Amino acid sequence: MRKDKARTCDICGSTSTIAGCLGVCKDCLIDDEDARRRAELAHYNSRIRSHLPTRPPREGKACGQCVNDCHIPEGGVGYCGVRWNIDDEIVGLGGYEAIVSAHREPLPTNCVADWICPGGNGCGYPMYSHSPGTERGFYNLSVFYGACTFDCLFCQNWHFKDMTSALRPRMSPEAVEEMIDHSTSCVCFFGGDPTSFIQHSISVAEIARGRENGIRRMCWETNGSMKSRWARKLGDIAMESGGIVKVDAKAFDNRLHRALCGSSNSQTLRNIEILGKMAAGRREVPLLVVSTPMIPGYVDEEEVPKIAGFLAEIDPDTPYSLLAFHPSHAMSDLPVTTRKEAEACVKAAREAGLEEVHIGNEWMLR
Repeated sequence: MRKDKARTCDICGSTSTIAGCLGVCKDCLIDDEDARRRAELAHYNSRIRSHLPTRPPREGKACGQCVNDCHIPEGGVGYCGVRWNIDDEIVGLGGYEAIVSAHREPLPTNCVADWICPGGNGCGYPMYSHSPGTERGFYNLSVFYGACTFDCLFCQNWHFKDMTSALRPRMSPEAVEEMIDHSTSCVCFFGGDPTSFIQHSISVAEIARGRENGIRRMCWETNGSMKSRWARKLGDIAMESGGIVKVDAKAFDNRLHRALCGSSNSQTLRNIEILGKMAAGRREVPLLVVSTPMIPGYVDEEEVPKIAGFLAEIDPDTPYSLLAFHPSHAMSDLPVTTRKEAEACVKAAREAGLEEVHIGNEWMLR
């Protein structure tokens, strides 16, 4: 343990790597109600600073978009901050727009799935890739949504909340699709998270796929919190186009997940199972890739094999990418994941039954 990062847990008195915004260790977040109330306060403070609802509303019309199961009162807004109850109808932004920005990136990119993606290594060539190797000379259109259904205290892209609060920039599906040209071989929807604007992302994908034939993979990078009908739709589009659905499994224990992310992981695990079973229909390019951030003191070699074991029961060939943690947002006082910690997580994941385990951003390890 790095002594300069060690703290004493305010609940049990143990010494470990502890985030200042929580003041408690992982074990207490799982086992102690007072510790979980501290996590609730951390999320409350995070949401207040960003001018977002502090809890999913429970009285009003059902939204039905994601795991939070918001019931939004007349004139009110859901937990994500971008879905409203107007005249007893749940609506997003007018004119089918989304809070979104988009830009083109040359391949290869730092995609979570780059190591097993047609754009990164040419798998699925020639049906899904222009090249038997890396698709150099081609581009990915990165579509970034400015909202999220979670409130991760460690969020690496926390600036999306500024977009949520401002309700801009906005783009229609057609405006996003117009950024695609003959050199665009893949489109990736991420954020924030695409879930709050899932219909918008599907519209972009369908317009792009319908415009012309050719290689144009549709991929999503998501927390997986959308209702299952949407996960199946993403799976269908990704399957047909040679794309990949990349789901972030941030923790396996739901109590720990709620403490770190503010929401349940129940829908995420359900959608991973759905997509994992769909993946059996296309082996040359994996349909599902699962990733987990290795958060010192919280998501470690004890938590990772629980996720890996769950994945192995679905399909032991599911690609699993472990991501080095970089201090950010409310957990900016935590250290970077060390190589020793990462190697312990890789070993634990493989021992839990997974064949394809990868460190996604190895250059960040210390």
